[in-house]
Amino acid sequence: MERLHPVDLAVLLGYLVAVAALGASFRSRSRDPRGFKIASGRLAGWAVGMSLFGTFLSSNTFLGVPGKAYASDWNAFVFSLTLPVAAYVAVRWFLPFHRAGATISAYSHFAERFGGWAQIYAAACYLLTQLARIGSILFGVSLALSQLTGWPLWAIVLALGALVTAYTVIGGIEAVIWTDVVQSVVLSAGALFALVTVLRGVPGGLLGALREGAAAGKTSLGSFSLDPAQSTFWVVLAYGLVINLTNFGIDQSYVQRYHAARSAAHAARSVWLAAWLYLPVSLVFFVLGTSLFVWGDHNPELVQTLRAEVAVERAVPESEVGAAEIGDRVFPRFIAGELPIGLRGLLLAALLAAAMSSIDTSLNSSATILQEDVLRPRAGPRSPTSDGSDHGPDAASEDVGRREMRMLHACTLAMGLLGTAAALALLRVRSILDAWWTLSGIFAGGLLGLFLLGFVVHRARSAEAALAVIVGTGVIGWLTLEPRLPETLLAAGSPLRLAVHANLITVLGTLTVFAVGLLASRLRPSRSVAG
Repeated sequence: MERLHPVDLAVLLGYLVAVAALGASFRSRSRDPRGFKIASGRLAGWAVGMSLFGTFLSSNTFLGVPGKAYASDWNAFVFSLTLPVAAYVAVRWFLPFHRAGATISAYSHFAERFGGWAQIYAAACYLLTQLARIGSILFGVSLALSQLTGWPLWAIVLALGALVTAYTVIGGIEAVIWTDVVQSVVLSAGALFALVTVLRGVPGGLLGALREGAAAGKTSLGSFSLDPAQSTFWVVLAYGLVINLTNFGIDQSYVQRYHAARSAAHAARSVWLAAWLYLPVSLVFFVLGTSLFVWGDHNPELVQTLRAEVAVERAVPESEVGAAEIGDRVFPRFIAGELPIGLRGLLLAALLAAAMSSIDTSLNSSATILQEDVLRPRAGPRSPTSDGSDHGPDAASEDVGRREMRMLHACTLAMGLLGTAAALALLRVRSILDAWWTLSGIFAGGLLGLFLLGFVVHRARSAEAALAVIVGTGVIGWLTLEPRLPETLLAAGSPLRLAVHANLITVLGTLTVFAVGLLASRLRPSRSVAG
């Protein structure tokens, strides 16, 4: 296997050092809780929007989307098509709700609406989702770098985890946002350059790639059947709507950046900028995956090599290794084998940009949730610099502020360690994108349903919400566990064998929580309604 040239490694390492230095340069602006968590609410909408865009463009997109398009088709692009709808709902209803809140936590209002249990439940769901996100992203980029450098996978995971955690601890959210701006530009340019390079090896260029890809069924958006067991157009559409509404509505990393924008108008612009940028750029990645498939048909040596490597790794016959098993490996190996020296390093820098811009966001927002929703309520008085309502600390509050900063730093470090451990646990996944979608769907569960229940159904109280969460969690648990049960425990023809695609789990969980809460609140006698 061809390894990276020292020049490429120098470019790659130089980029890492530059990003880390940029992140650390914001240390002076992140010395108090408000600066660390929301950059004191002083950032322009375009910068916040580029940061949101960078969060979407993780290495799961950089590797997972081309890998998915290579192995199957453009079915996953339907997810991107739901973004403008989710953005409209967010700007119209969710963003004003959060900007008007007393704290920067996306989940503190759950305590006011349903009680402390709801706040802890929401925070736990979010933290588990972020651990899955950090782990899948860190694993994906480390796998690519390991294949290209020959370095041990575990060593790359540990090194990258430590680097991103370090500059996030030092620079806070302002480091996250401005490094995201740089990394979003690098990533988008890298994707376009990679596509142009691949198309140079395809007869007929872009039109030739699309024509051959379409003939092979690689540009389909999926079946339009109503089969819930398959990843149809409608299944991905429903999944995309729920996940993107969850992102824009109750994902702490988004809510936190709404507060970091200097005004509500700037926050709204950031949402629209992120949505409209991601739509065409994600399409570039799907075209890239299809073009790699066509390129592989004309250059079969790389594909045969990858099949042989996977067969050896998994101790299976080469004939059993399909496109799904090599999909995530084709793009990084194309970079290593087909690009000229120096440009390989730039493309890998783009790959790292994708990973780092998502990991740092998850670390900062997770630390905020740990501090705001889990630890701070039990840690004594609140610093007046913790949210956007203060006018500066007085002398008596400085100790509280320092304590909260130590708490934030410790929480960031803890999430960095746990996320790195999660990456090491994902060593044998078949598809990075599938792994992330499945894990995020399970952990996000019915969180959107609980939020909508409190937001829309004014009659709903704590008891109805608790019942809804219990039932919804049961549905999610059963749908996740049932396909894995052997026929000795559950026969194939049993009515409890529910043929549901994994991407529908979070959709059904959300609908269950909302529907059960709504029904329970309607059945409660009117006289029991407070006030």
